[in-house]
Amino acid sequence: MQQIELILGLLVAVAVLAILARKIRVAYPILLVLGGLVLGLIPGLPELQLDPEVVFLVFVPPLVYAAAVTTPWRDFRANLRPILFLAIGLVLATMLAVAAVAHLAIGGLGWPVAFVLAAIVAPTDTVSITAITEHLRIPRRIVIILEGESLVNDAVALVAYRMAVAAVVAGSFSASRAGVWFLWAAAGGVVIGLAVGWLVVWLRGNLHHPPVEIIISLLTPFGAYLPAEAVGASGVLAVVATGLYVGRCGLDVLSARTRVHGFAFWQVLVFLLNGLVFVLIGLQLRAIVNELAGLSWTTLVGYAALVTAVVIVVRLVWVFPATYLPRVLSPGLRQRDPSPPWRQVVVVGWAGMRGIDSLVTAMALPFLTSAGSPFPERSLIVFLSFGVILATLVPEGLSLPVLIRRLKLRAGEVEEREEALARLAAAKAALARLDQLAAEDGAPRDLIDYLRALYQRRSKLFQARLDQGDAKGHEEYASSARRVRKEILEAERKAVRELRDREEISDDVLREIEEDLDLEELRREE
Repeated sequence: MQQIELILGLLVAVAVLAILARKIRVAYPILLVLGGLVLGLIPGLPELQLDPEVVFLVFVPPLVYAAAVTTPWRDFRANLRPILFLAIGLVLATMLAVAAVAHLAIGGLGWPVAFVLAAIVAPTDTVSITAITEHLRIPRRIVIILEGESLVNDAVALVAYRMAVAAVVAGSFSASRAGVWFLWAAAGGVVIGLAVGWLVVWLRGNLHHPPVEIIISLLTPFGAYLPAEAVGASGVLAVVATGLYVGRCGLDVLSARTRVHGFAFWQVLVFLLNGLVFVLIGLQLRAIVNELAGLSWTTLVGYAALVTAVVIVVRLVWVFPATYLPRVLSPGLRQRDPSPPWRQVVVVGWAGMRGIDSLVTAMALPFLTSAGSPFPERSLIVFLSFGVILATLVPEGLSLPVLIRRLKLRAGEVEEREEALARLAAAKAALARLDQLAAEDGAPRDLIDYLRALYQRRSKLFQARLDQGDAKGHEEYASSARRVRKEILEAERKAVRELRDREEISDDVLREIEEDLDLEELRREE
């Protein structure tokens, strides 16, 4: 009962921190990591002993899947080269540098344990990057590269993490066996993930039952992860492959109600998982620090600062040659994809925030080796991982908006034009279909005329956006129309609620009508 009460209290803390983050306009992962730190220092709060395998299974698959399924495949594919340079090249370079420095500078940290630490802190965090950049008007390509990097480097780093942990637990390491396992882990994970993705899309396309489909979406990442792990492949790569496939091919088989409810469900789930991990690690920090009583705070902070400095410097050193050297060596690439301005490269280099991925993998470290002895330096690894997260997420996350303003980076017009083009095509298709319906016998003329006028106005608005002509007048009209429509919907709600209050209709009828009105309000009126 005490643990249930603690979890409920932690959820309250997550909600309060999220509200505070919104009030002060700070990305919520920043306040969550600080809040977790503060909670860990409160005396009297109980400690939670979490099974590492359970932690990994509960948190990693759904978070990786949520990031993969929302990744725009066209933009991801178009930026695959820079994404792979960061997700594979930079991750491996960071791991080598962190492992070498940690092994040399931290007494008693052997090579296998140093590589475990390096694999934990090497990948950037999808949720943190998305939360911090979603309200910043920066070029879309930067966001795609950062989000794509954090998605793929999760898979790369977690495969390396599994190999390093296995070497520590078993007490031995074979480079040839590790190479073969790595190839099988990658290939097997992708194949299993694509197969599961195809099966999920087919199954959901034949169900048409929103609650069941949402349950299937919740089970999907586990359905990809567990079979892959059972045959020795990478469960994380399987989840990534499934998410990319479902995100690309699965939306058109879903009903509108399923999409709306499913999106809301996953938003809440991802938020709760993130919040719980940050505060749970905070609760364990006190016990971890107590286990490190032989080391002074000065020493511990110095170690954390050293590892953080390596992580940041390696990234800043890597991004410039990785961006410009391929274009120097390849005239064809230089012609197809001209070099981006140095200011954009600076932003990519500075946006190396660590977060939930590193927290989960640190918490998932086993307590014992196969010989029954304690996992070497487990507490120190968890402490250093939290230190790197704190030192990258908070300073970089808070300074990134300032840096973007100083560099005078602005979002391009490509996304706005693509949206206008798509909405214009949709409006024209609606007008063409209206003409066909108007020719049918029994078509309601008043409704046809109303809808034709509505879509004609929309067509003018989106055409004006494309032409960059008199868009201002159309925008003002659209804004006024949205305000009027919102007032009308509120009047409808008020009338229905009054009927319920007078007990002329039931609460069930009220809820059904309010759901329709809510969906109507959520729909963008142009």
